[in-house]
Amino acid sequence: MDFVSVQNVFFRVFQYNVSYIEFVGTIAGIIAVWLAAKNNVLTWPIGLINIILFFFIFFQVRLYSDMLLQVYFFAIGVYGWFFWKGDPLERIPIKLLSVNERRFYVLLICFGTLIFAYLIGNLHLWFPSVFPERASYVYWDSLVAVMSIVANTLLARRIVENWWLWILVNCICIVLYYSKGIVFVSFEYFIFLILAIYGFANWNREIKQQSQQATKS
Repeated sequence: MDFVSVQNVFFRVFQYNVSYIEFVGTIAGIIAVWLAAKNNVLTWPIGLINIILFFFIFFQVRLYSDMLLQVYFFAIGVYGWFFWKGDPLERIPIKLLSVNERRFYVLLICFGTLIFAYLIGNLHLWFPSVFPERASYVYWDSLVAVMSIVANTLLARRIVENWWLWILVNCICIVLYYSKGIVFVSFEYFIFLILAIYGFANWNREIKQQSQQATKS
């Protein structure tokens, strides 16, 4: 059985074939995001399962920037796992970015998207044996990739604004993945959107509690 093939059908939902790899990767991703919203360190090891499986999915549907993004996600997942380890009370507190830091990240996302789009848009020319066809939705896919890199880095550093970016990423991905025919993954990102909104609210509540505790002490 070719587990990593998106053509290997596990079950059908409303005429849509859900592959084994899509199902397992999606469930792992949902659990990982829920744990992140709950500020639970297990988000990272479970997230690594999602990352590895989605690497193979994105290669097969020619979303090359998303595919390469999984390599970064794997590295930051290992980093986040160690950064979050230990007693929850002893972890680095949740933080907010300053106004200047927010401006910096907006500019970084804009310029990063243009650079990424140029690179991804030419992969089929530079490496035709590996990437036989041109990448799909180059600019949208690149925007998702760059915002995801920034968001995951902020998540690993326990910064609240990661959820703002995840909300935007999830909205784009719902449409993008549906249009590419990986409907179950698109549905996963709808669930991610709900979890990102919950995560933003939950982390905001925690940062207020941190401020109250700091004031009392």
